[in-house]
Amino acid sequence: MAQEAVDLILTADAVLTVDDAGTVVEAGAVAIRAGLIVAVGPAADLRARYEAAELLDNPGCVIAPGWVNTHTHLAMNLFRGAADDVTLEVFLERMIAAEMRTLSAEAVAIGTRAGIAESLAGGTTTALDMYWFPQASRAVAAEAGFRLLNGPTFMGNLDPEGRDFAGMLTQARAILADNRAQSPTDELWVMPHSAYLLDRDQLEQIRALAAEVGARVHTHASESLGEVDLAGRVNGDRPVAVLDQAGLLTDRTVLAHAVHLTDGEIDRIAATGAAVAHCPVSNLKLGCGIARLPELLAANAAVGLGTDGAASAGALDMFAAVRMAALLHKGTTNDPTMVSAERAVRLGTVDGARALGLTDVGTIEPGMQADLQVVRIDSLNAQPTRDRWSALVYAATATDVRHTVARGRIVLRDRVLQTIDEKSALLALAEASAG
Repeated sequence: MAQEAVDLILTADAVLTVDDAGTVVEAGAVAIRAGLIVAVGPAADLRARYEAAELLDNPGCVIAPGWVNTHTHLAMNLFRGAADDVTLEVFLERMIAAEMRTLSAEAVAIGTRAGIAESLAGGTTTALDMYWFPQASRAVAAEAGFRLLNGPTFMGNLDPEGRDFAGMLTQARAILADNRAQSPTDELWVMPHSAYLLDRDQLEQIRALAAEVGARVHTHASESLGEVDLAGRVNGDRPVAVLDQAGLLTDRTVLAHAVHLTDGEIDRIAATGAAVAHCPVSNLKLGCGIARLPELLAANAAVGLGTDGAASAGALDMFAAVRMAALLHKGTTNDPTMVSAERAVRLGTVDGARALGLTDVGTIEPGMQADLQVVRIDSLNAQPTRDRWSALVYAATATDVRHTVARGRIVLRDRVLQTIDEKSALLALAEASAG
């Protein structure tokens, strides 16, 4: 029988498919053609069935889906280290002042390029990014082969280009029209920052805009006790209630953080189908608290994992977020079975993808987009390996990612970025952040 032609076959010690059954294919392989996964199975079978333009063997590695970062601010790496060891409120005061003073489309493009480089080098292939100058970031992501979901951001009357809120709405419509023209099949997003920087009227106008163009919504909610208090002073209620009353709590909404939730709010989030982006590293670093992940999962709420920005979390490291999600909630519940290694991987991949409305990424199955990471587990920090899920979550680190594949394209090969020049990205970042 003649072999079928494919573009790429990756082999490894195991393939963690993250399918519904949690299938792990030992001595496995993935065949890719035209950006899609064609087949997954034993390496010997795929070698016999397919003729690959490139065969990439990876002994001592596992293949997993690329991480899906459900909440970040990529270009905030421009301010990494500028506001460490302070409360969220002090952090925001410093960051907003710096952003209004220094940001431009060029600066955001520089920060995003370095942020995407860091993400790809750590196995992340998709991110929901809330930040200024979204078109600059989209252009960088397209060049790099990175799946970036973003849209116009609203922070009340704050705007680095000096527009008032009406001007921001006008600009947002232009941005959304451009996004629709460039990517007709992709979801649109609008990004109201929070229920404390926007008043009820502004939130309702953003809801109307989202409904007008069919956009999804991404916003911060209940990140800190200070935020909860401020939302009450600005809008007369807790953040989740304010968003709900404005029509912004739906199955097309992603809530970043959601740390300080009541039982009723957890039930309401689950009932509406809104998703939560759990960012445990950032929440701990800012002293915001610990999100009620076990209760959210018990309520069948949609949950993914995020890094937040490098200025608040220190790094765009999804390995750290996945590991922290697994470890932290064992401690809060005194239950070592809470958030197993496999569940943590799911939160960082398929659960995050579904939270963002993506149905063709997050698992390694035929017909899915070929977004993959090949991770070393033969290193001193991972050997001996007895369980593949545990090795990925508790032992591997971002620097153990050997290759990253995005839409079937190798974007990191043997730790060398293929679509971004790392040295020039670092130099530009240093120059932009110094300014």
